[in-house]
Amino acid sequence: MLLCCGLIVGVQAHAEQAITVYAAASLTNAMTDLDALFEKQKNIQVKTSYAGSSTLAKQIEAGAPADVFVSADEQWMNYLQNKKLIEPNKRVNLLGNRLVLISPKSKPVKIKMDKSFDPSTAFQGKLCTGDTKSVPVGKYGKQALTSLGWWSKLEPRLVETEDVRAALNFVARGECQLGIVYATDAVISKDVTVVGVFPINTHTPIIYPLGLVKNNPNAVAFYQFLQTKQANVVFKKYGFTVLSPAK
Repeated sequence: MLLCCGLIVGVQAHAEQAITVYAAASLTNAMTDLDALFEKQKNIQVKTSYAGSSTLAKQIEAGAPADVFVSADEQWMNYLQNKKLIEPNKRVNLLGNRLVLISPKSKPVKIKMDKSFDPSTAFQGKLCTGDTKSVPVGKYGKQALTSLGWWSKLEPRLVETEDVRAALNFVARGECQLGIVYATDAVISKDVTVVGVFPINTHTPIIYPLGLVKNNPNAVAFYQFLQTKQANVVFKKYGFTVLSPAK
């Protein structure tokens, strides 16, 4: 009985020190690796929820028990900070990314990333990306298409998804002939190929801010861990640009 009680107390203690991380869907692979490293080093369980940054921010606003938030754009971090849901002085621009155009590897589309090119004549079917009103990749995508003068031609053929990974999967399955995703998403799929990289001057800089939602020791430890050299190695492995100096 004493042994059983000890095990129960141990499990409860581990559960109490667990932290919950809300992270943009495009971070899934990198964060999965980092969660495992942190758990091994600190013996602190990490529970991570992935979705579009807009969805996660709204859930945090509604009282979801997040300790740390990593957004795929500054707008949704600003949204939470303005509502005083991000700890003051515990926010940093962590990562950068690039915006790319992809097609199924089995049916690549030839695209010229230039205002003089008419992309509507280059492919059949649909173009997938995140919701252009709320999901960061969709907002960046609309900016880029507008800058190139392509928006009016492609908007009628647009399929807007709940997050970037959904758009990636549509293209990987051949349900969309083109997709706008991040460079880091394109490299993890063997079923898509990059057919164009949007010039950086066609959209606002892609920045992933990291914010602390709950100021407890374990959450602070994970917040700091994501800014270490060890974490930087993992982020770079998946193609992210590291913006924050290692601490």
